[in-house]
Amino acid sequence: MTEFITPNDLSLQSSFYNLQKQSTICNLQSSMKVNRYGRAEILTPQQISSLFNDGFVNPRDRALFGICLYAAARINEAVTLFYGDVIGIKGVREKLVIRSFNTKGKQDTREIDIHPRLTQYLQEYKDSYPSLNKYNPNLFPGRHGRGHIHKASADRILRGICKKLEIEGVSTHSFRRTALTQMSDAGVPLRHIQAISGHRTLAALERYLGVTDKQKQHAISTLDF
Repeated sequence: MTEFITPNDLSLQSSFYNLQKQSTICNLQSSMKVNRYGRAEILTPQQISSLFNDGFVNPRDRALFGICLYAAARINEAVTLFYGDVIGIKGVREKLVIRSFNTKGKQDTREIDIHPRLTQYLQEYKDSYPSLNKYNPNLFPGRHGRGHIHKASADRILRGICKKLEIEGVSTHSFRRTALTQMSDAGVPLRHIQAISGHRTLAALERYLGVTDKQKQHAISTLDF
């Protein structure tokens, strides 16, 4: 006997498929980033030390990802910085400027205090590339000195270094997520963090912050009954 598939059957199959797909996406987003899927992993102090001491041997890469970590910048915000946004006549500025047209959603321009470690990375980068700002106003010039380095190129650089160092789950977004989570853990008020991160709302910022293994271990250790 021949069975016929009705429109209702097709609709049910489609709904079931969509539910499975959404469930898979949610599972991936709740786990660490694997093969470029899921959430960006929060870096441990050991991983940060390994990346900046052994991985980023090029002063440009150290400065680029240093901005992502110590200024909690998105990768696109970092690669599109102008030289003058970070470095002035007297050298590295006290604050860097992330212009509104380079932010996600074209949010307000942000001024962020430059961390002493980042000042060091930027100064080393400036000293290593004396031709910076002579022919290209971008802080991180692109290939053949044109435009700025693309965020996809930065992603490839990071993935290559992480593979060499055998670090999994890390993406260009890990630096920003790590910085903001660390600020929250240190008790910095969310509104102050929001001024640095540029999130539109506090709710969006709260969803973004991660929970570290150390925090989960501490939570369990409080069960002293």
